[in-house]
Amino acid sequence: MNFQDAVTTCFSKYATFRGRARRSEFWWFILFVTVANMVLSMIDGLLFGTATDGQPVSILGALFSLAVFLPALAVGVRRLHDIGKSGWWYLLCLIPVIGALVLIYFFVQRGMDGVNDFGPDPLAADG
Repeated sequence: MNFQDAVTTCFSKYATFRGRARRSEFWWFILFVTVANMVLSMIDGLLFGTATDGQPVSILGALFSLAVFLPALAVGVRRLHDIGKSGWWYLLCLIPVIGALVLIYFFVQRGMDGVNDFGPDPLAADG
């Protein structure tokens, strides 16, 4: 799966928490969100500057973050499904540092071969 396919798939499955997502789909989408946030942060700085307290104003970044919140959550849950874990494991992100490290470890794991409790292997369709 390439960059464009991953972003298109994640937005077409905007709030789909069923099924599985392969590693490439997840990581390409995370790259898209990260790069877009950095670009929007620069544009926000140019357009809006900083508030009186010195903090940057981030209107476009905030709107973008709202727009991609559900797709990012959904692809994360589908990625956990691919390794045979329940989507509830995503709540580990609420534990500072350790939770994020455990989730990154899960997200880099190779998906289960064949059908699991969450659906068919997304790589099997590629042949």
